Amino acid sequence: MTVLPRQQTKAAEFHALHAGPPFVIPNPWDAGSARVLAALGFKALATTSSGFAFTLGRLDGGVTLDEVVAHAAVLDQATPLPLSVDLENGYGPDPEHAANAIQRIAEAGAVGGSIEDYDPSGKIYELPLAVERVAAAAQAARSLPFPFVLTARAENHIRGHPELKDTIVRLSAYERAGADVLYAPGLRSVEEIRSVCRAVSKPVNILAVAGLSFDDVVAAGARRISVGGRLTWVAVSAMAQAAEALRDHGDFSALAARVPLDEWFAG
Repeated sequence: MTVLPRQQTKAAEFHALHAGPPFVIPNPWDAGSARVLAALGFKALATTSSGFAFTLGRLDGGVTLDEVVAHAAVLDQATPLPLSVDLENGYGPDPEHAANAIQRIAEAGAVGGSIEDYDPSGKIYELPLAVERVAAAAQAARSLPFPFVLTARAENHIRGHPELKDTIVRLSAYERAGADVLYAPGLRSVEEIRSVCRAVSKPVNILAVAGLSFDDVVAAGARRISVGGRLTWVAVSAMAQAAEALRDHGDFSALAARVPLDEWFAG
């Protein structure tokens, strides 16, 4: 593949972020939200599968790889920040699917991506297959002409199987298989986060929860904090509340909201 200098720069910056202080990587759902987050000073961005599906009027899991690739290309061009892409299960159960998904989003401009161990049919992959999938994704990432950051996700805690011991076994295996970042969305306490972080040596990504602060999560050992689709739902909730006030009470007060787009979109 042909790599432009801007992608090489983004890749180097993203790799360096993981060697520095802990950081927040927020999740835009479209080009406009990506530009706002860049203007607010964040250093990298990650897509949200649920937020992107919402923009298409669908539920999480209802988007194709081709659509995700096109979305990644739009977000990559929207800002100068490194972009990591939520690739769900790689859009297929086989290791080859995971490897292909990494290659495709790298070609779209992304410098990072995540592969999870949950099959949309409703099951967590058995560990041997899950490890093969991460290993294939890691091999695809290492074949790229820039340092792609591969995140491996253990989905137990958001898929009805909050088994911390199994999650740790899985993340440890994914680390050995070549993942650069380890991620178990759904951890909800400092104790759970600390247990995961102590069990592995690679950086751990944590999904932010309202009951914990950045300082709490960092003190437990996490290096990267993402928010998933939750910024999307903050925005959608505000819109729905304003629309309900219009519908039910003829209340237009929420329409007084203003945002500094000229400032955010400058340059």
